[in-house]
Amino acid sequence: MRIVSLCPSNTEILYALGLGDHVVGLDDHSDWPPEWQHLPRVGPDLAIDMEKLEALQPDLVVASLSVPGMEKNVAQLERRGIPHLVLNPARIDEIAADIELVGRAVGWEARAVQLAEAFRRSVESFRQATAHVRHRPGLYWEWWPNPLYTPGRDNWLTDVSELAGARNVFADFATDNVKATPQMVRERDPEHICVVWCGIELKRIKREMITGRAEWQEISAIVNKRVHLLEEGLYCRPSPRILQGLRQLIPLLHPDLPVPAPEAAV
Repeated sequence: MRIVSLCPSNTEILYALGLGDHVVGLDDHSDWPPEWQHLPRVGPDLAIDMEKLEALQPDLVVASLSVPGMEKNVAQLERRGIPHLVLNPARIDEIAADIELVGRAVGWEARAVQLAEAFRRSVESFRQATAHVRHRPGLYWEWWPNPLYTPGRDNWLTDVSELAGARNVFADFATDNVKATPQMVRERDPEHICVVWCGIELKRIKREMITGRAEWQEISAIVNKRVHLLEEGLYCRPSPRILQGLRQLIPLLHPDLPVPAPEAAV
């Protein structure tokens, strides 16, 4: 089978399933795993080059709707009659469901069920590890700085916050993504700020870009020096790697809490 992936989280699910010998092309933004970086590219996730994609003669294209605008890719795949699967997980439990969905599509159902169950057990182990945390600090996750975008209730980072023994301060918005204002963040007074600018390398982000914002000088996270620059690939992508993100996040929030080793880490 010849498979093409159109977004990084899909690529990481394919890798976790062990489908390396079948993946023949990737979108431009897939940067993990390192050993797949030589594969042909078919363009950025919002502007896939369908001619390049068709030239790879895929038996299956794993598409996504995780970013607004990706629906154009799906429409073109349908118009051209290219076999495809569309993933669009919002919550963390849907990652396991998508692993199983991909497994069924490629005929690797047993492996997919095994991986999905390991993922679910890992999630539950994190839940148990933080179940008795007395104080759950408020987290502000920053997807993007200008304008400010942050996850709302219907997003896996709300689940990640809870599993890490904390809470998303924008979980009162019944949506997956919130266009916020500096005033809205200040009013919620987060105890930790988690910076995960989508698609931006960590080395390009400076802490003072956050701490230097004049209107935020009295926010608890700024006052107490709890601004965390995090690898966006471990938080912004609904794939098994999010378990690695949890392992890194919990010690930042609860330094004395033992952190379980996830079964489904990749």
